[in-house]
Amino acid sequence: MKLSKGATLLLSAVLSLSAGASPSASLREQEIAQCLPGELQTWGDGRDRPAAAAALNFVLEPEGAPAWFDAATVLLAVRTAAKAWSPCGVAAQVTLTPSATAHAGAAGMVRVVWSEAGSAGNMGLANLSQKTLSLNPAMFALLRKVNPQHDARETLQMVVSHEMGHFFGVMAHSRRCVDVTSYYNDGKGQTCSIRGGGKLTPGVEYRSTLPTACDIARCKAANGTGERP
Repeated sequence: MKLSKGATLLLSAVLSLSAGASPSASLREQEIAQCLPGELQTWGDGRDRPAAAAALNFVLEPEGAPAWFDAATVLLAVRTAAKAWSPCGVAAQVTLTPSATAHAGAAGMVRVVWSEAGSAGNMGLANLSQKTLSLNPAMFALLRKVNPQHDARETLQMVVSHEMGHFFGVMAHSRRCVDVTSYYNDGKGQTCSIRGGGKLTPGVEYRSTLPTACDIARCKAANGTGERP
């Protein structure tokens, strides 16, 4: 199963947004840390389900990355995302290898690769049937060209965390702006929500780079490892 719409809208956002918080840093931090009753809202573009495997193994193949992303930087992003998703209750490990060919088809293995074709024009793409999490070097190059002042490591972390969530079973995209599994609008005039009716500030990134309390709550619900808030 391919999930690309969220990644497409992630791209349109990060090309123009800078790091920060809107409308207030304290509210954003509260939304990241808390998931209040009634806040599990999605765009209805999928149905959450159990993780792709009882235990996941994300295997990073560093070849093809942009020159400014060395293997250690990308590996850190993948490990940070896996650790951040771990409260969901699904075991996950991260390994680095020049080639995952020898492990192809192994239960729970997900290849993390740099592939323009595999990303299908998106910043990143989770392909559950092929067990690949593809990152697009061309799109990160475009981001660097269009928004050179932006710290691309933040976008890398966001994209990895977002796409990894699909392998943990979080399939639908969130309508809470702050959730890493969110996108800001549906392309039809509907926009995401901020607690208390707040609005996004143009030019400022509000989405978390790591899974929020609501992201984890959905993951737990999908995998039967926790109660819905």
